Amino acid sequence: MYQLKSITCLILCCIWPWTAHSHPPLQLFVDLTPPGGTLRPPPGIYSGPVVIKFPITLDGEQQVTIDGGGEGTVVHVKADDVTVRNLHITHSGNSHDKVDAGILLTADNATIENNTIDDVLFGIHLQQSNDNRIKHNQISSRPTTSSLRGESIRLWYSTGNLIKENTISGARDVLLTNSSENRIIGNYIEKSRIGMELIYSHDNELADNTISNTDTGLVLIYSDNVDIHDNEIRHLREIGSSALAIKESSEVRVENNKILHCRTGLIANTPTHPENILHLQGNQFLYNDIAMYFYGDKGGHILHNNLFKNNVMEVAVSAPMSARDNDWQGNIWQNYEGFDLDKDGSGDTPYELYLYSDRLWMDRPMIQFFRSSPVLEVIDFIERLAPFSNPELILSDPRPKMN
Repeated sequence: MYQLKSITCLILCCIWPWTAHSHPPLQLFVDLTPPGGTLRPPPGIYSGPVVIKFPITLDGEQQVTIDGGGEGTVVHVKADDVTVRNLHITHSGNSHDKVDAGILLTADNATIENNTIDDVLFGIHLQQSNDNRIKHNQISSRPTTSSLRGESIRLWYSTGNLIKENTISGARDVLLTNSSENRIIGNYIEKSRIGMELIYSHDNELADNTISNTDTGLVLIYSDNVDIHDNEIRHLREIGSSALAIKESSEVRVENNKILHCRTGLIANTPTHPENILHLQGNQFLYNDIAMYFYGDKGGHILHNNLFKNNVMEVAVSAPMSARDNDWQGNIWQNYEGFDLDKDGSGDTPYELYLYSDRLWMDRPMIQFFRSSPVLEVIDFIERLAPFSNPELILSDPRPKMN
């Protein structure tokens, strides 16, 4: 193990041209650390940028700050097998084009853990960087409009990474672009734009994450074989917000997630090809304005054993056939009015959902103000009592489970 001796620190401090507002550059300490060594700088504030070109461990022991001075990326890891831990990394540049970040990884098999990264444009940027571990970091961006911030964690053509138990607040997105076989596990994301966004990113796992008070939850675009399970997405109340938005993505499995108090729980297009079918099983949709919204010309998704409770509307569609041909089976519907006379745990008659007056507030957005009001309840009652025309069937669950 390598540690800087006090005499070395004294020499560095003596030769550094001090000013009232400057800090010693940490790069000098890094350059003195041999490959395979561990650098534990003396407590204090150091100036960046820092470029790590050899496999070392940089450990701030929770007492070291690296200040980027508002220019460029603060820490750039270029060597494989580097560990960066227990640092406070702050004050990157402001260039979106250059992707100014707290930490930039262009290497493999790095461990980035227990760091606090704040006042940066982008948090941690992985660029063609594989098999890294990003764990237990606290990341925030700039106090500005969410669209003007950078991504908290950004993966570009990066594979096999573990993004685990990070706390993210006040950033833009967690973004994966052309990045496959990554695991994003147990993270807490709040007050950002999009919790996680995957674009052309296949074979990823998103599990045990909590997303709260963001504009949108999880977005998948052209991303196949993604496993989304045991996440909690809650309190997404902006107009147009959705907990899950999935488009043109094949063999996506959505299982055992809790979607709570959102404008819309799930938005998905109907399958344009047979392989675009979604598998939704064991999810809970609770206290949402709309639990699920399907758009397109036909159904085809598989929805088994999901719970729908206290939603203003369980399922909304762009056209009656958008959800009708989905495979609905064994879901729990709070407003099911049937019986289970044979005591087998399933309703004796199908659960069927029709288009009545509740369609009005979808066709005329201004009517949303009156949702669940006595006025719409009366209109809905009249429609059901004496409909002017036969209502369209949205869906039929042949064996709904009892509560």
